[in-house]
Amino acid sequence: MSNDKPQGVCASALTSIVGEENDVCLWENIELAQQKRIQQAIVPGKLPSCIVYPRTQEQLAAVIATAAKNNWRVLPCGSGSKLSWGGLAKGVDVVISTERINRLIEHAVGDLTVTVEAGMKFSKLEALLARSRQFLALDPTAPESATIGGIVATGDTGSLRQRYGSVRDQLLGITFVRADGEIAKAGGRVVKNVAGYDLMKLFTGSYGTLGVISQVTFRLYPLQETSATVVLTGKVKAVSQAADTLRGSALTPVQADLLSTKLVSSLGLGEGLGLIARFQSISESVKEQSNRILEVGQKLGLAGAIYIDGDEANLWQRLQQRIHYPVQESVITCKIGVLPTAAVEILSKVELGLIHLSSGLGLLQLENKNQVLQMRDGLCPSEGDRTQAYSGFLTILEAPVAVKEQVDVWGYTGNGLPLMRRIKEQFDSKNILSPGRFVGGI
Repeated sequence: MSNDKPQGVCASALTSIVGEENDVCLWENIELAQQKRIQQAIVPGKLPSCIVYPRTQEQLAAVIATAAKNNWRVLPCGSGSKLSWGGLAKGVDVVISTERINRLIEHAVGDLTVTVEAGMKFSKLEALLARSRQFLALDPTAPESATIGGIVATGDTGSLRQRYGSVRDQLLGITFVRADGEIAKAGGRVVKNVAGYDLMKLFTGSYGTLGVISQVTFRLYPLQETSATVVLTGKVKAVSQAADTLRGSALTPVQADLLSTKLVSSLGLGEGLGLIARFQSISESVKEQSNRILEVGQKLGLAGAIYIDGDEANLWQRLQQRIHYPVQESVITCKIGVLPTAAVEILSKVELGLIHLSSGLGLLQLENKNQVLQMRDGLCPSEGDRTQAYSGFLTILEAPVAVKEQVDVWGYTGNGLPLMRRIKEQFDSKNILSPGRFVGGI
């Protein structure tokens, strides 16, 4: 691939802003792993000239303003752990990383809120909060390397949505740099917000197409005393009944997922479909709830086990690694959304997948683009018996670049695209921010 923009032009202009040569890295000097991540995010044929690492919000704003002035197309990122998600960005001139804008701004322990800069790694924030026996109720992909800004920009959370909701539900305030380089804010540092245009919800999952997140404020929760996880495995019908029972019960799992047969076996959890539920509370409550769901499984003829302490933590870690990191690079990782009651039926038709019990959102690993298209064909009620019969959707998160060039990543068929385009026009009239990464090539 070739780059038609002289590298020195971008690099010298940006170095004068950030002030340090090692904060601007020409393409040929970027480490190979980072080059690969960037190439997984862009349309083949043109390489960005450099990657720039501003260290303050003000430097970030100046970098964006310079890009806007010169009509340079920008690909924002944090550590790059989720750059391979979403559509392929087009004609990127400069990559901007926020990972060095990473300070803790304020931790209001008594108010259960925290404000941090976007480049702070989730793992570091988690460790800081643990000192005060508090936590941020998100469980993102690649928690060791994921940055807070990247988590918000991709709307990335996992099984904890069962109890605590999505990324949007945790956000109280956001600061971002507009496409023209101006700094803007929305929300605040309190749990109750005034009515108005909800920029926090707009920016969550926008993949850097509306602005570059520089600072966020989250609500927090106290760490629970005890934790235990119950795993039930067995025949499809019995697992489906157990899932229905759990949904309709007074039990309060913080995490609850349905697992496909191959996922169950690959984790060494048994045979058949799986139901995994995690309880966190005071010791007596966790023990009581765990035993009750275990008894439900036993009555249905399901195999059951309870995991605690290190075994429990290891189980959830292995589960995340298995579903997010395929054995083969050719595998296509998709996000699916169906009615929760359809989850068992969907999982019985795929080899490897996970769907959250209450939301119906989950992840599937598919082997090729034909499987993706077949699953999407089911989105038409007259065409098949899969997701659309349950008003579902299927989007591609990670796939080889060649697949993303051939298949629409988002597969969006709703009527909201004109509105999305108008919002994009309002926020980024020059189309310089992550062009092509979002729905409809936005």
